[in-house]
Order: sequence, then C-alpha cells, then structure tokens
Amino acid sequence: MKRFALILALSASPATAEDTQEGLNLIEEGAKLFLRGLVSEMEPAMDDFRDLIEEMGPAMQEFATEMGPLLSEMLDRVDDLRNYQQPEFLPNGDIIIRRKPGAPPFEPPAMGDPVEGVEL
Repeated sequence: MKRFALILALSASPATAEDTQEGLNLIEEGAKLFLRGLVSEMEPAMDDFRDLIEEMGPAMQEFATEMGPLLSEMLDRVDDLRNYQQPEFLPNGDIIIRRKPGAPPFEPPAMGDPVEGVEL
C-alpha cells in the first residue's frame, strides 16, 4: 500500500528536467560536503601515520637491506606456507616453524648458490 501511495505521489507531480537537475545538484553538493567532512576527520590520523612512516623509514630500510636476502632464500626453500603451522617462539629466542600434520611430503627444491654472507 505504501508503495502504491509513493508511486501515485510521484506520478501526480511530473518532474521537469529542471527539477531533476536541481536534485542532482543537491546530491552532488551533499556528497562533496560528506567527503570534505571525512577528509577533515581523517587528517589528524593521516598526519600521525605520516610521522610514523618518517620515523620508521630508516629502520625499515635497514631491515630490508639486511634481512631481505635471508628471507628470500628461506622462502625459496619452503614449498607452500599453508603446509606449516604458526611459528613457535621458545624462551631462548629460537623460532620453530613445524610442518602441519597431514601436509604432503616435503621435497626440497634444487638450491642455487647460497646468498653471500648468509648462513642457514
């Protein structure tokens, strides 16, 4: 019944091109206001994020330079990460990554030259 009343009301007053354009302008203006508000709300968080990136940038670059080759070689030796359990951290700092029970047998890939300066 409500739908019928709405259809009747809309058909009783035919929309002109000018009405349609005005409606679109109002929607466009509302969208602009919404996005401006969203940007102004996000600005402090984005500033904090920018500061964090600037602060962590050198440390991340150093980590990538030092650990990148080792991580790359380790991933070359792993067949599929879904075949492994989450890492287990021991009190002495060792990290053990166990193969999941029921995972297919491990077949080590052929290894090329070891990464220079990296020992496994």
